[in-house]
Amino acid sequence: MTKAWLRYTGQTLAYAAFVALLAFFATAPAYHPIDPDAAMLKLSFVHVGQRRVECRKMSPEEIARLPPNMRLILDCPRERLPVLIELELDGKLLLRRELAASGLSHDRASSIYQKFVVPPGRHLVTARLRDSARTEGFDYTRSTEVELRPRQNFVVDFRAEAGGFSFQ
Repeated sequence: MTKAWLRYTGQTLAYAAFVALLAFFATAPAYHPIDPDAAMLKLSFVHVGQRRVECRKMSPEEIARLPPNMRLILDCPRERLPVLIELELDGKLLLRRELAASGLSHDRASSIYQKFVVPPGRHLVTARLRDSARTEGFDYTRSTEVELRPRQNFVVDFRAEAGGFSFQ
């Protein structure tokens, strides 16, 4: 009886120590992802660029040479153009990057997730994106003036189907 009592007491103490340690690490070391006197600007999106080569209509002879299960009217190469993104804060360029299409055939979306620690206050945020074959200018541009508070997360997102950039 005494050995069992000691064993249960020891097991209870071990569990209590484990729970206390878990509770301490769940609450005590306060984690702050950014400085209390700074704000966070995040650029995050996934977007598919336009096709590198336009689809072309196949001739009846070309279609006839294909196996029956592969007979399509259009021949559309899979490769996509890279996406060029620029992000400015108060006229200062924070980011300019060309995002290659993902996938083995470069036919998937380009994606980015980038964070910038910025001072709080009033700022002009400008985002630009080019997803076409043009060599100058951008296909989408949007600017907004925002008042950032300390520890605020401000997100710049892109959705072509919604008209371009959104700021949240």
